[in-house]
Order: sequence, then structure tokens, then C-alpha cells
Amino acid sequence: MLYIVPTPIGNLEDMTFRAIQTLKDVDIILAEDTRTSAPMLKHFGIDKKVFAHHQHNEHKAVSEIIRLMKDGNKIALISDAGTPAISDPGFLLVRESIKEGLEVQCLPGATAFVPALVNSGLPNDRFCFEGFLPVKKGRQTRLKALADEKRTMIFYESPHRILKTIEELMTVFGEERQASISREISKLYEETVRGTLAELKAHFESHPIKGEFVFCVAGLG
Repeated sequence: MLYIVPTPIGNLEDMTFRAIQTLKDVDIILAEDTRTSAPMLKHFGIDKKVFAHHQHNEHKAVSEIIRLMKDGNKIALISDAGTPAISDPGFLLVRESIKEGLEVQCLPGATAFVPALVNSGLPNDRFCFEGFLPVKKGRQTRLKALADEKRTMIFYESPHRILKTIEELMTVFGEERQASISREISKLYEETVRGTLAELKAHFESHPIKGEFVFCVAGLG
């Protein structure tokens, strides 16, 4: 049995009762970074075997994890924050577990893009999640492919690339395209800035750029 367990993206009170109980009940926890997860697990009184499962070792580790589950072990996968497999490791393990006939259960819980989308004020009846754009190869190709997208688009971005990304989006969509940027969601300094791409650029040129960003951009028309 494989459990995909969302963890808080900021405020620890966002952890669900079910997620806490599941992590207490499993035999093994796979964490994206054991050092990051340790304080959270300690906070909730969870004392289990924890092993690292991240993008650098997931291909090598999958076969051993499958074997452990076939031997009867219940395993939970968590990421540093939010729902595993959403711009984090997890897809490969889920896919292989299903192929092997093992049961997979994803618990509902925290993920950054949903509150950012709702907070944006942009249409949310239809949207597309793009996650992180490619850093180099394929970046411009991906952006150009979105030029005629009619749905609200959602991107993740790091603080040191946010201004560059805004400038690139201005080139593709125009300076007047409506957008919203949320950062530090559910944390003390949570902030959502709304306006045109030009207005967002001006804001972040004159304000500190800290935290992880969720970028929502209105679709065409």
C-alpha cells in the first residue's frame, strides 16, 4: 500500500487529522528531504523510519520500494511541502506501484496553486497548471505554445527568476495582460499582488523578493 500524503506549505495547522494518523500508521515514510521533514514529524509526534526519496535517487529506489510494499509494508510519501508529485517527486513511484498491482491512495490536503488561483480573482472554472517553466532548453518554446491559451495559466517560480519570468511573459502576452502573484502562502508574510504584468513588474522591482511564488496569468480573451 502506498499513501501519498500532503504536508503543510507553511502553517502547520493546515495538516489534516487523517494525514497525521496515516503517517503514524505506516511502516515507512519516504521524504523529499529528511532534514526538512524531521521538525514537522516531531511536531505531530510521528516516530517512524524515514528515508530520502528525491529527484536524484527516485529511479534507483523505486524497485526496492515496490519490493517492500509487496512484502506487506505500508509506505507513505511526503514532499517538503504540499502534495507529492505536483512539481515534486512522486509520479514515477505512483506509476510503477499501479503497474505492479499495488494499491495507491492520495489523501486530500495542502497544495500551493489552488489557494493562489482562487485568490487571484481570475477565471478559475477552467485553468491549466504549468508548474515550473524549463530553466533553459525549451523555455521559449513552452511560452510560445501558450500564446493562444484561453484558460488561466498557473506557474511556479523561484525568487531569483521571478522578474525575468514576468518580462518574458510580457513579451509573449503583452504588458496589459492581467495576472496575480502569490507568495509565502499560509505563512506569516503571505501576500497576493494583482494587476497587469507591467504593474507586477513595477511592484517587484521596488519590493523585497522572498519566498516561493505562484504566478497566475489570465488566458486570452
